Amino acid sequence: MDNSIRLPSVAGRFYPEDISDLRHVLQELSPDKSRSDTRENVLAAVSPHAGYLYSGDVAAETLGMIHIPETVVLLGPNHTGKGSPVALSTAVWDMPLGPVPVNLDFADTLLRETDTIQQDELAHRYEHSLEVQIPFLQAAQEKLSIVPITLSHISYQTLEKLGLALAQVIQKYPAGEILIVASSDMTHYEPREAARKKDHYVLKKLADMDPNILYRSVTGHNISMCGIMPVTVALIAALELGATKTELVRYTDSGTVTGDTSQVVGYAGVLIS
Repeated sequence: MDNSIRLPSVAGRFYPEDISDLRHVLQELSPDKSRSDTRENVLAAVSPHAGYLYSGDVAAETLGMIHIPETVVLLGPNHTGKGSPVALSTAVWDMPLGPVPVNLDFADTLLRETDTIQQDELAHRYEHSLEVQIPFLQAAQEKLSIVPITLSHISYQTLEKLGLALAQVIQKYPAGEILIVASSDMTHYEPREAARKKDHYVLKKLADMDPNILYRSVTGHNISMCGIMPVTVALIAALELGATKTELVRYTDSGTVTGDTSQVVGYAGVLIS
């Protein structure tokens, strides 16, 4: 296993690099989510990954509703095109709020369970989709460890193998000890009306809980939801673990912040339980 350090890639751009500034922003984004006894146990969640100015409130509200266990499997799209198609990082993630280790026991077991994953740090070095989720998780779980996996555009058959393998490993742990977070923004750079129509179509497919149809609906209609691969894997794994419902926490778009509705990016938070 690699024992290297993964340095922040987007601290100071997508979210504050200064510890006190970051803590302040996290508190401002989720001031009413401080009571851990009101949080839900879920199998998986979908959370957006834009800069905190744009989608931080959706991510904070979504993850703030969840009991965050000590281990979180992070699934995100590979925006950079670097590294393996399905890449697992085993480095320590040196985040502004403190270092976050990978759960190496889980990672080792997952690598033995399936040959679809490669241990690969290059895919993660400049990728933001997982990094931006971590401060929210750290704020809720002091003993956080992660299993970070990025996915490029791959076949449904490969996603299915990965999702089932992930569920197999999660089943080796007591119920509630592992959470899956799939990182995704929704439609990119289309007029608000068009983006919302496409995004609510996709969210309806997600609510129907058929991962194959969800995958085909997005890829077949050229919908620019960047995290369809991780969301599909999360849904496959959650169904294998007994999921029966989804809950849309919130949907919004970048135009709410910028005032420009001619080209927006959509953001959604969803719980799968």
